[in-house]
Amino acid sequence: MNTNLKLLLVAICSAALTTGIFLSLPSEHSMPTDSKASIKKEPLYWVAPMDSNYRRDEPGLSPMGMDLVPVYEESDRGANEGPGSIKISPTVINNLGVRTTPVAFAALENEVNTVGYVQYNQDQLIHIHPRVEGWVETLYVKAAGDQVKQDEPLYTLYSPQLVNAQEEFVLALKRNNPVLIRAAKARLKSLNVSDGFISRLQKGQQVLQNITFYARQGGVVDELNIREGFYVKPDTSMMSIAQLDEVWVEAEVFERQAELIRVGLPVTMTLDYLSGQRWQGQVDYIYPTLDAKNRTLRVRLRFDNQGHQLKPNMFAQVSIHSQVAEKQLIVPKEAVIRTGSQNRVVVALGDGRFKSVEVTLGQSDAANTEILSGVMADDEVVTSAQFLIDSESSKNSDFKRMQAVSHNSMQMSDANPNTATVNGVINSIDANNRIVNISREAIEKWGRGPATMDFMLAKNVMTEMLKPNDEVTFTFSIEQGEFVIHTITPVHASHSQHE
Repeated sequence: MNTNLKLLLVAICSAALTTGIFLSLPSEHSMPTDSKASIKKEPLYWVAPMDSNYRRDEPGLSPMGMDLVPVYEESDRGANEGPGSIKISPTVINNLGVRTTPVAFAALENEVNTVGYVQYNQDQLIHIHPRVEGWVETLYVKAAGDQVKQDEPLYTLYSPQLVNAQEEFVLALKRNNPVLIRAAKARLKSLNVSDGFISRLQKGQQVLQNITFYARQGGVVDELNIREGFYVKPDTSMMSIAQLDEVWVEAEVFERQAELIRVGLPVTMTLDYLSGQRWQGQVDYIYPTLDAKNRTLRVRLRFDNQGHQLKPNMFAQVSIHSQVAEKQLIVPKEAVIRTGSQNRVVVALGDGRFKSVEVTLGQSDAANTEILSGVMADDEVVTSAQFLIDSESSKNSDFKRMQAVSHNSMQMSDANPNTATVNGVINSIDANNRIVNISREAIEKWGRGPATMDFMLAKNVMTEMLKPNDEVTFTFSIEQGEFVIHTITPVHASHSQHE
């Protein structure tokens, strides 16, 4: 070794010993923990991008000709969160516009919105019948809908029975017989003769051929079934008078909303012909039966109508404000992913981790939905971009998105990335091994061009209907690295069925 180099090394070592600094080459123990973990971290296995069930112990190509994707061991936290939890980088979260909101413990603002029709208040509707037989001499009310006031004349009636009753009363007065007077007066009252008429008859003792009858209450003539000269009897419904100071509204609510309705609940009503105005009323009565055809419950609402703006048979929109229920777990409606078999929400676990979980839903209002099970208070649920996250999480989550209808058939979905429907031509059939060689067309959703390949036939697929050179339409899926046909139909058979 060169003398000068030796002297330089001795000087460096001496300086290191003097200052307490030791020089060493990088070793495994001197590296940061993260670097050591990255060196030791190796893939557990490799999977096909289009089929997570296709696994290999080393890199390679999938049956579709795509590079296998490495799968690394999840952290302890991810394992504790159960299957289906996924991790998304902050950049992707930002690009997707992911928003979350906590599961709240609050009360739903239940409101039942429906429609109804304005009607007369039946409690204030009176029908007018004569209590004797006779003829209408004069009719003061000319048409239905006319306004009448209390004690206003309605009609004049000639009736032999009324004439006889007057004569009996006058005769009793002349005889000054108290018993006969009381009996004759009672008979006149039973025939609906007013007290004023009886007093005048008692003073003047002049029998009148025609007697005028007056309105007992003011209002609107709802029905008018007589004209001047009509012969009437006690069973004749001459007219009816209704009041408009207070009206009813008949509304219907769905069967599922019936439990929210109570007598006395406040109601808000609006009408199209009086836009901008609101009427405040209340639930007056709940009918005891349900409509068998519409499956709706009738509800009667009561509203003040002093200005007589509300008129019978008007169409109205009503909102029944139900009582505030007890507090419960609620989430925004947009956070719930509804499917045919289950309901789910995507829970944000923190640090970019998410998981799709099944929930049981309760009641809903305009903005929120009650959660009976599946999440807890203060859990964060995703309210934006949750469908994209759910599609990834639910592939390996602890619930199944699809269920078989039977052992011999399988439900397929175009949304399933492992399933495709395509046309092709049969080249050969191996009935013993249930293998069919088909030249298929391109699969656009996978970005794969035309190819000739072998397919396995599912147990429910019959080979007797297939023969070489047939043009077929078939649906297949990737299962354990094999291409399995679940349905296959010759094109000519499909055409003949339509023809």
